[in-house]
Amino acid sequence: MANELTIPLLPCPSIDEIAQFYEMLGFETTYRQTRPNPHVAVRREDLNLHFFGMDGYDPAQSYSTCLVIVTDTGELFEAFAAGMRSVHGKLLVSGIPRMTRPRLRNDRYTGFTVVDPGGNWIRINGAAQEPEARTKLAKAMENAARQADARGDERQGLKILEGALKRATGDEPEFQAAREYRDELVERVNRSALPGREDRQG
Repeated sequence: MANELTIPLLPCPSIDEIAQFYEMLGFETTYRQTRPNPHVAVRREDLNLHFFGMDGYDPAQSYSTCLVIVTDTGELFEAFAAGMRSVHGKLLVSGIPRMTRPRLRNDRYTGFTVVDPGGNWIRINGAAQEPEARTKLAKAMENAARQADARGDERQGLKILEGALKRATGDEPEFQAAREYRDELVERVNRSALPGREDRQG
C-alpha cells in the first residue's frame, strides 16, 4: 500500500477554543460536530489535526503529543508567530497555550513546540539531515531546550545554559542566540514563580 494518511485525534476541553487557537496559526476548520460527540478538524496545507471534546479534561495534566516533520521549521514558526502576535500582541512563551522558539544552528533552524489550549504538545521537527559538527555551546543549547521546552523544566534548562555560557569563549556562532535563550528562560522561570501559576512540568 502507498499514500496512506494518518491523522492524530487529540483531546481538549473545548473544541471551540481549540478551533480559534489553530485558526490564529493559519489553519482552517474543515469539520465540526457537537453531537453526539464534540469533534473538530483543522488543516493548514498538508498538516491535519483532529480534536475531540472531553468534559472535565484538564490541559495541565495532558500527556498528549504529536510529531510533525516539515522541510523548513523556521518558515512555519514565523507564520505561527505572526498569527499569535496579531491576536495577543506577543509570542506566548509560558503557560498554556504557548510556543517555543526554534534555535538557529549552523544556518538552519532546529525544531519547536506548540502547546495548544488542550495541553497537547505539537512538536515540529525538520527532516533528518546529515550530522554536523557542533560546538559545546550548541550542544548545551540543545540539552537546555530538551529540558525547558520538551520536558517543561525551565529551571534545569536555565542551569544548563548558564553553565555553558560561563565556559563559552564568545566566539561561538550561536553565542548571541544562547544569551537570548537564557534571557527567555529567566523570564519564563520568573513567570512560573508568580502566585497562582501552575504550568505543567512534563
